[in-house]
Amino acid sequence: AKDYELRQYETAKWVSTVIRGETQKEAMRQGFWKLFHYIQGKNEKEMKMDMTVPVTCLVKSGCTDFKISFFVPFEHQDCPPQPTDSNVFIEERKAAALFVRSFGGFASPEKYAEEADALARTLRNRGQPFHEDFFYTAGYDSPFKLFNRHNEVWYFKK
Repeated sequence: AKDYELRQYETAKWVSTVIRGETQKEAMRQGFWKLFHYIQGKNEKEMKMDMTVPVTCLVKSGCTDFKISFFVPFEHQDCPPQPTDSNVFIEERKAAALFVRSFGGFASPEKYAEEADALARTLRNRGQPFHEDFFYTAGYDSPFKLFNRHNEVWYFKK
């Protein structure tokens, strides 16, 4: 469709942290730094890893817990080093079909919510079943990139 796409993602490992009781913007900031320290060597192997994209944030309706995640680089998917920060963990996300809406610019929590609402409306109008109680935000760019930015919101297909 012109305003969204359906993607199939394979099973993959992500390094994640949950930030509780903060605004989404503050949770993203805190979560990013916890995960960045992990890829900079704050792990059991003291191994540095490349930064990957996207950086995702799980947003649940009416909840102030936000799960921030980095994709584990392909070369470490089989055996990622364990985090040494007790608030950082490796998770395996099962293969899934996702409805994805892309947009540009600098994405605020409000902009992500607006785009997620637009995607949800479109999916409902087209009779596409999806899990409505949560969505993921996905950011692909460094904060220093000013132009041609790429952001997404994801809903899981039922």
